Amino acid sequence: MGNGEFVYGESLFPGKRLPSAEKELELIYVTGGNNGSEVCFRGSLPKAKVQGKMVVCDRGVNGRAEKGLAVKEAGGAAMILANTEINLEEDSVDAQVIPATEVGYAEAVRLKTYINTTSHPRARIIFGGTVIGRSRAPEVAQFSARGPNLYDDSILKPDMIAPGVNIIAAWPQNLGPTGLPEDTRRVNFTVMSGTSMACPHASGITALVHSAHPGWTPAAIKSAIMTSADAYDHRGKPIMDGNKPAAVFAIGAGHVNPNRAIDPGLIYDIRPDEYVIHFCTLGYTRSEIFTITHRNVSCRDILKMNRGFSLNYPSISVVFKQGMKSKMITRRLTNVGNPYSVYSVQVKSPEGVKVRVKPRRLIFKHINQSLSYRIWVTSRKNTQTKKISFAEGELTWINAYNKFHRVRSPISVTWK
Repeated sequence: MGNGEFVYGESLFPGKRLPSAEKELELIYVTGGNNGSEVCFRGSLPKAKVQGKMVVCDRGVNGRAEKGLAVKEAGGAAMILANTEINLEEDSVDAQVIPATEVGYAEAVRLKTYINTTSHPRARIIFGGTVIGRSRAPEVAQFSARGPNLYDDSILKPDMIAPGVNIIAAWPQNLGPTGLPEDTRRVNFTVMSGTSMACPHASGITALVHSAHPGWTPAAIKSAIMTSADAYDHRGKPIMDGNKPAAVFAIGAGHVNPNRAIDPGLIYDIRPDEYVIHFCTLGYTRSEIFTITHRNVSCRDILKMNRGFSLNYPSISVVFKQGMKSKMITRRLTNVGNPYSVYSVQVKSPEGVKVRVKPRRLIFKHINQSLSYRIWVTSRKNTQTKKISFAEGELTWINAYNKFHRVRSPISVTWK
């Protein structure tokens, strides 16, 4: 800024080829009226005010690349995309049609304070290149989908998280990197953010695990990815969600780790019949189950034969409704590691809950052998005192011989 202070941002624009890129410009933030000039709607910026200047545009409402186009159409020379309180320090960077950089909310406040307290504010964008090792990663993006599961409270959601911010993605040749019709540039790749970017990472890891274990079911592959996921970032600290450690409804089992997923040691597999039993526990009708399975089943008979059934899912979700104090859950593990393996359980109980596991050791004598265990989750809270509250913990089976195989399941407890 013109006062000698620096505001740090992120950008995809290198600034190397344009000698004028680091030129000092007049800085302007167009406010007032109700035509959307703060967010830089197309046609909202008066040319007389914006011509040849660096324009500050707030995030939100319209597309980020569209804001840059609005500045360009009004004759602006550069743009600063400013995060608002909603976005905080989220750093999704984009291809733009003009020199541009994005700044976090704290930096945006500093920038606007400078503009509002200076008669002729000026600034220039200095390109410092790529800085590595400074950020904490992985971290939960603000746009990441959150739990709990509103349709089936016995299944914890999300299952896991995968990379989804600032991802280099293949791009079609009939579109410019911004995706705007006015962008005539053509590229093979662009940078994108969203759940649409996390999905191909998860799909690719699924394909990788399937290629290593072609006989595994989709449930087995999902279990391998979930139970081997990371709950800690590359510095060994808890994965963050904004300014606080990420909760189970933000990361599920954690961040995907493909190397560990290929060799999980144990898996939670699910047989087709078990899904049908689960549908019955959820109250699906005969015709709904027939639509899915093309099988005519009687839920009354199925539930009579499978009292206390719980789906063999890699995560554990318990809901205490009014008057409930305890819940028993069954899980089944299949050995896909060393033929002779011994696993011991380690439990981090959720607050206000006692967790008991039996047996506490599982001794596998051959490959593909399955052993079951039971979990008793007992509430120590008085459900009358609070209308709703949450607690989380984890249950991990640890290989007694190699310590590499750690089969971890998140535990979510809800009081309603």
